[in-house]
This record gives sequence, C-alpha cells and structure tokens, in this order.
Amino acid sequence: MTTEPQHLSPTWADDDGRVTPPLVGDERELLTAYLDYHRETFALKCAGVPVERLSETAVPPSGLSLHGLVRHLAGVEQWWLETQFAGNEDKPLHYYSDDDPDQDFERLDGDFAEALAVWRSQVEISRRIVAEAPSLDATGIHKGSGQPVSLRRILLNMLAEYARHNGHADLLRERIDGATGY
Repeated sequence: MTTEPQHLSPTWADDDGRVTPPLVGDERELLTAYLDYHRETFALKCAGVPVERLSETAVPPSGLSLHGLVRHLAGVEQWWLETQFAGNEDKPLHYYSDDDPDQDFERLDGDFAEALAVWRSQVEISRRIVAEAPSLDATGIHKGSGQPVSLRRILLNMLAEYARHNGHADLLRERIDGATGY
C-alpha cells in the first residue's frame, strides 16, 4: 500500500502559477521553458516571507540569504546573457564590482522589493535576448577565456545556476518559516 508523504510544514500547492515545461518540443523550447520554470520556482521560494527575514542568513555557517540570492541571480542573468552573449558592456553590473565582488551576498543595502524588481527586469531582458537570437548555435564571447560561447551552453549554465540556488532557497525558506515545496 502506497501512502502520500505527510508534511509537517506548509507546502506550495500544485496550482502555484508556474507553467509546467512541455514533455515534448524542440531544444530551444525545452531549454527556455525549463529556465522559466526554475525562475518562477525561485520567485515562489521568496514569496510570502516577512520582509525583515529576507536578508536572514538562516543556514549557518553559510552567508546565503534569499535577498542575497535574488541579487546574485540578477547579476547572473546580466552577466551571461546581456554582457557575454549580447555584448552589452555599457551598463554597470548588478551588485558586483572588481573592488567588491561579493556585494551581492555581503552588502544587502536597499530593500528586497527593489532587488526583486531588478531581477525581474533583468529576466525580461534575458528573455528578449534569447528570443531574438537566431539559433542556439549563435555565440557571444566568454569573458574568462576570450573564446566563443554558444547560447545553448549559456542556457545550460543558467539552468544549472538556478537549480543550485533553488536548492539553497529551499533550505533557507524551510529554516525561516517551515515552508517546503518544489
């Protein structure tokens, strides 16, 4: 006899507003659908947390917080898609400088709503860049090596980044208020 797992803490509902990625589709459709699914999963992990707890580093000794993660992911979106792929180096990087490379996690100045708005805006820029790219084989320049980097490779990197940080957000959220989910 199979029984459903018993949850002692609140969980997200199956109808949480995320669009389930398709079971079939071309490579671009599947990659972008899964990336959007991970983006919205991250947003859910942050939703409903009392504002005074969003900057809390709730899983010691880690210095991660939901506020820091949203700032970091805004920078990741900008760095990989806008800067390296699209070649737009005109605007300063979000929450990063050579003099203060860890400010996304360590200097949580500004409020979470502002950081969330920056992240959402950067996600929209990323979506536009991906939609306008002629193919997954289109390339930008990988800043670390000076070599071409394909949009396909960047999207795979973005998926890995969100999957990793959604795991971090899971732990943080569960420690903050007991909420669990996927």
